[in-house]
Parts: sequence; C-alpha cells; structure tokens
Amino acid sequence: MPDAGPCSEAAADRLGRPRIAFWQRGTVQLGGAILFAILPPFAIASAVEPLLLRLPLFAVSLVSSLLAIAFGRWLFRGLVGFPGIRASYYVLPVFSSTFAAAVAILFMTRLNYSRPLLLATFVLALIWFYIVYFKLQRGPRMAIAVVPIGATDSLFAIDSVAWRPLSSPALPHGCTTVAADFDHDHAAEWERFLAECALGGVTVVHYRQLRESLTGRVQVDRLSENVFGSLLPDPTYLGIKSIADRLIALALLLPLLPVLILCALAVRLDSPGPAFFRQLRIGYRGRPFRVWKFRTMIHRSPCAAEGIRTDAMTLTDDPRITRLGRHLRRLRVDEVPQILNIVLGQMSWIGPRPEAAVLAEWYESEIPFYRYRHIVRPGLSGWAQVTQGHVTSVQDVLAKLSYDFFYISRFNFWIDMLIVVRTIKTMLTGQGSR
Repeated sequence: MPDAGPCSEAAADRLGRPRIAFWQRGTVQLGGAILFAILPPFAIASAVEPLLLRLPLFAVSLVSSLLAIAFGRWLFRGLVGFPGIRASYYVLPVFSSTFAAAVAILFMTRLNYSRPLLLATFVLALIWFYIVYFKLQRGPRMAIAVVPIGATDSLFAIDSVAWRPLSSPALPHGCTTVAADFDHDHAAEWERFLAECALGGVTVVHYRQLRESLTGRVQVDRLSENVFGSLLPDPTYLGIKSIADRLIALALLLPLLPVLILCALAVRLDSPGPAFFRQLRIGYRGRPFRVWKFRTMIHRSPCAAEGIRTDAMTLTDDPRITRLGRHLRRLRVDEVPQILNIVLGQMSWIGPRPEAAVLAEWYESEIPFYRYRHIVRPGLSGWAQVTQGHVTSVQDVLAKLSYDFFYISRFNFWIDMLIVVRTIKTMLTGQGSR
C-alpha cells in the first residue's frame, strides 16, 4: 500500500500535531466551575444547616447556579472567538448578565431561592474563569503554517500569530492550521499536501478568510474580491432580529419615556433651539428615513450648498458641540431617541451606523460598492463603531467599510452580543465619542 502522504493522520501525529490544550477543554472549564464555584458554597451551607437539603429553595438555587454558569460559559466562548478580543474584558459582563437573568427569572416566577448561595456562586465563578483565562494566556501563540505561494505574504504583517512559512510540503511541529491562496494554481505536490492535511484533520483555510478572522476587517478594494459566499446575509436571522428589535424597543419605550422627557428639557435649557435633531439618513436597502437624536450642537442652518456636507460631519473637539451635548455624546445618550426608529422598523439595535444622506451620496460617488452596507438595517451601534470609532474622510470611510463588511459577512447572534458588550464598555469609558 502506498504512503498516505505527508499530512495523513499518522504523519500528522508523527510531526507532533498538538491535542487540545488542557485549559481549552470545555469539560475542564465547566467541570472546574462546578467543583470550584458550586460545590463549596452548597456543601458548606448544607453542613451548617442540614434542613436546607429538604427545602425547595436549595434545589432551585442549585439548578439556577448551574444554568447561569453553563449559559455564561457558552456565551463567553462564542464572544471571545472574534478577532481582537481580550477575554479578560468579558468575564465580568458575561457572567453578571447570566446571573442577573437567573435572578430576574426567579423573581418573575416567584420561586424561592437563596441570595447568599447565588452571590457566593457568582463570585467564585468569576474567580474560576479568570484563572482559566490567565492559564490560557500563559500558553504559546497560535502557530499557523503558510504555503508561500500566491498572495499569502500579506498574512505576515499580523503579529498575533506565529507564522511558519513552508519551504516544502510537510507540516511543521505544533501547527494545526495551514493557510494557502486557493486562487493560485499550485504544483501537484502542494495540492496533494493540502488534500492530505484536510484528510488528516488539519484545518486548511484560504488566506483571505484567515486574514478577515484575525483582523476583523474585510478587504474592499473591489466588491467582487470579497469572500462573502453570498451577497445576501442570512434571511432567517434577519427576520428574527427585526422582530426581536421591535419587541425590545416597545418594551423599553415606556420605562425610558421619563428619561427622554428629562433629557429633552435639559437640552432646551442648555442652549437655544429644539430638543431633538432630525436628519435624513440612508437606511435598509438604500431607503431614506429621518433619524431622531437629542440635539448636541448649536442650532443653525448651513449658509451654502457646500456647507450642508460640512455641517453633516462631526470633527474631533467640534466647537459646535454644546456643553451638555458633549456629555450626551460621551455616554451615547443622544442616540436614545432612535428607539422610535427601531419601533418603526427603520433601524436595528445593532448594525452599521446610518449615514447622513448628503454624505452617503458623496461616499457613493467615490466608492462604487459603498451601497452594499445597506444590505442590513442600520443600528444604534455597530462593529465599526466599537472597533474603529468615528470617521469623516473618504479614506477613513474605506477603512470603516472593511469593518461594516466584516459584520455583514459574520451576520449572526454572536457578533451582535459582542457589539452590545463593547458598546456598554464605550458608554462607561467614553472611548471613541465625539
């Protein structure tokens, strides 16, 4: 029988293809959380007061803790798979959210539970997953083998990976991924090598998709060059998200009404002019709509046609921003009235930010494929906003498009949840506000 090739399973094992690291295993993370975060407080509580074992609140608290940790670990794993993510930033918000959701469900269902037990479990779960994170951080950088043929050289500028350029069709020690330029015609030995790697369980990926995953950006030199698979995002998730957006907006509209009224009064007292700012922007599938915001700038009208475009831009330390407006922008409170646009189906909570019509027209004249960003509903916050921040020039807009297109190509629940967490961080820190 002939040799199976340089990357068959047996060959890969001989070359030392690593198994999943101990701290990366789901059984270790979840099992350790149960042993470290759940077992001690519940064991101590039952030892101090054995009658607790007979009470329903003990079982309710135990099941709630298990579900909160399991769901938190599932959510955390989905979020940290995106590029540029520092997992340590998301341990606290993720598990705070899952335990808060557990408490909210228990409150609404009127089930009795032990607050001290849930609190102790929450604190110990945080400690455990921070330990897991720091253990993973101490490990070596991910090593990826690269077939040095075609346009794969562009990968080497990404310093978060230990790149292993191949001089011959053989898998280096410690590599579980091979990157290649699938658009290039490879010699027969390289084609055979890539096929055998795939058969041996090694991940073989197109360099362009790998670059997108590592940088969070999509190349946008020409629309035809982008690896979207399909130019239409998942229609099922698009429909579910639209319904969820409206339901959440309707549920929040009444509780937020006092906040809207107070902010509107504060804007009127801070400077002359209306409380709200309305502007024509381009939305879903290129349809124009009027966006609602609290006014954060001095109220005046542009003097000339050229001034309309200038007025639509917000510069760093823009002198037109009012004293109150600066605080509203930093906390993103100025965007809250757009909940009305979400209720009307014109916007989403998460998506590319809607651009002013006059600027969109200008960008479209300079960037032919700019309109593709309208394939999903615009949002209050988006991947470009939490990754890049505010931009104005055409050159910056091209970079921003690379983030918008990455969001569209990864259009799913996980990236939306990641943007929500990053937006909360931005609101708390003020980073990226203008």
